[in-house]
Amino acid sequence: MLLCQMRAQKGIFRKSRMMTVNELRCEIIPFLAFLRPQLVRDSEDCLLARRRNLGIVPVVLEFWKSWSPTERATLCFVIRSGEILLILKKRGLGAGKINGPGGRIESGETSLEAAIRETREELGVTPVGVELRGELHFQFADGYALHCGVFVASDCLGEPVETDEAVPVWTPIDRIPYHEMWADDIHWLPGMIAGGRFRGFFHFDGEAMLTNRVDWMSADSGLSAPGSSG
Repeated sequence: MLLCQMRAQKGIFRKSRMMTVNELRCEIIPFLAFLRPQLVRDSEDCLLARRRNLGIVPVVLEFWKSWSPTERATLCFVIRSGEILLILKKRGLGAGKINGPGGRIESGETSLEAAIRETREELGVTPVGVELRGELHFQFADGYALHCGVFVASDCLGEPVETDEAVPVWTPIDRIPYHEMWADDIHWLPGMIAGGRFRGFFHFDGEAMLTNRVDWMSADSGLSAPGSSG
């Protein structure tokens, strides 16, 4: 039944020519939105369908090859003495969720500069020993596309305080409240805390995650930190 439904979706698997980025977005986002109820009802069958190469995986991979973000941002996690510094976000994208401090890269700013600045603005502390550890690629069903550089800091100067943007939450690394966070976090944050380097690719419809893929990298692999936003 699932295969028949897939084949019925606008002929998505019958295309033989190379598709443009806009064409891929137009094709894949409605298809993924259609597929979401099936994922919820029977995730095991969906995984089997992917393994049987019914056409979902090639289309998704081709989409990310041509993908480009509409906005670039950073996250910065201070990890020390078995704890991680999280925030309860008070406004903006993800308000009400637990996350790491971070935000948009400003014009003329590097991703590292943005990670440090955003942590200062949101929590009143300056992260030190900051290292790029991952990249996140988000495509939302409404067309919003976000690239995020993920940084880890070994410590911070000062004591975190509540601001207009965030409430600081020092959390033991074995008690991270993933149920209060974005759905993608559990797929990469534990591995990053353990020392891993990664690239993550996620489709969302609002706050619902439709697809996810995380590629773990060797220590000498390069990460392309988002640079100046212009």
